[in-house]
Amino acid sequence: MWEIDSAEALQALGSRLSAFVSERDAITLSGDLGAGKTTFAQGLLSALGVTEAATSPTYQIVHAYETPRRTVYHCDLYRLHPGDEEEIGFAEMCQTGAVVVEWPDIVADVLPEDRLDVRIEGEGGTRRVTLTGFGAWEKKLARFRQIEAFLARCGWAGARCLGLRGDASARQFMRLLRAGETAMLMDWPTQSDGPPIRDGRPYCAIAHLAREGTPFIAVSHWLREHAGLSAPAVTASDKDAGLYLVEDLGDAVFGDLIAGGEPLEPLYALAVDGLSAIRASGVPRSLPVPGGGLYDVPAFDREAMDVELDLMLQWYFRLEPTPADPAEMARSFVEAWSPHLDWLDKQPKTIALRDYHSPNLLLCRERGALKRLGVIDFQDAVWTHPAYDLVSLLQDARLDVPEAVERALYARYCEAAAAAEPAFDAAAFARAYAILGTERNTKILGIFARLSMRDGKHGYLAHLPRIRRYLWRNLAHPALGELKAWYEAHLHKA
Repeated sequence: MWEIDSAEALQALGSRLSAFVSERDAITLSGDLGAGKTTFAQGLLSALGVTEAATSPTYQIVHAYETPRRTVYHCDLYRLHPGDEEEIGFAEMCQTGAVVVEWPDIVADVLPEDRLDVRIEGEGGTRRVTLTGFGAWEKKLARFRQIEAFLARCGWAGARCLGLRGDASARQFMRLLRAGETAMLMDWPTQSDGPPIRDGRPYCAIAHLAREGTPFIAVSHWLREHAGLSAPAVTASDKDAGLYLVEDLGDAVFGDLIAGGEPLEPLYALAVDGLSAIRASGVPRSLPVPGGGLYDVPAFDREAMDVELDLMLQWYFRLEPTPADPAEMARSFVEAWSPHLDWLDKQPKTIALRDYHSPNLLLCRERGALKRLGVIDFQDAVWTHPAYDLVSLLQDARLDVPEAVERALYARYCEAAAAAEPAFDAAAFARAYAILGTERNTKILGIFARLSMRDGKHGYLAHLPRIRRYLWRNLAHPALGELKAWYEAHLHKA
């Protein structure tokens, strides 16, 4: 039970629950007239992305809102009688969007099994709010209570949620507002490692994907304190619960800025300078963890690269079938790649943030020098050749980087490296860039095909032509002749 002492606090509670609302969901609001059901709904709807001023749909019965992530229906059933729900298409609403229902007793017999009931009671300025989860909401409500306790320990009890952001991992971010100050809650619950795929080990272990927050904390600290970039400081954490309160770097994401008309090249030049700063900082393999201890950055070893490359064989060629015998194709694929991976293993290594591209780079306009560059999503950092992050940036999977811009910014990075390191080997760096670009784009072809075929996320298919163009750019390197021949034999150029 929550004791609420103001309309603002009631809206804030609704906003914090928004993190757990699925695309198709049901939230029922119970209480007497004037209890605050619509006030609670306003906080919830706003955090779900409803930009209109939400009012009670007493006379219209239903207000429908379209948000970037879902359709939201706000229903006030006070004027209906049991059975009337068919006239408003209540069952269809529950199947197509998130439904927030005031006076739910009218439709008690047809409510979804998975739902959250919010009961608001009390008079005057004080309200008692009781949350009851049914079906899937039992587990979600248990997690919500964990988060509420964590925020209370951090001094953020009662904060308002301003919006949600997720990424391709199991993490979710909630932007919080309290007394004019913002912070991000990183909700990173423990996940199953998935089924074993090689020698009894799951994909995440082989590919070195982080399972908890220590790498995030260690890498963020190095980027801020030694490389001079902006990375989210972790101000509070409960690693056992998978909860972290982190600095809010804002919303000026490179990809969004470029989509809004901002020139790509100056932003990417700043990002290239950020990579030069990371290289010049002399990153150690064992990173200090604030508060004590060290974090050993895992090697992007042969096994990790093998399992990533295999994604194309496992998924992409199911999307774009080839007449070749699968067993022979896999054998020749490994044979074509082997000498390049052997060569790469002998080259210099440093940290690679691994997803250094437009969705994970931000412009912090109010800061100076390289602090203007904000970096997020680096918890899966690995120890590999420094060309990895450069190719991630200059062959951005999410947007087109013109080849002339790629060449100019590649030269910018190499000039900085040569000025700082007289022994910098430009020819070897170019070869590593081509190999890692081929490896990364091969992996992405497999991942995007998997996201479509397995997860129903078909929007990723729009990126495939770009990925193939990047792939052929890399394969043009003269050292990759036999590998290029394999791709020419099996992969469509169009």
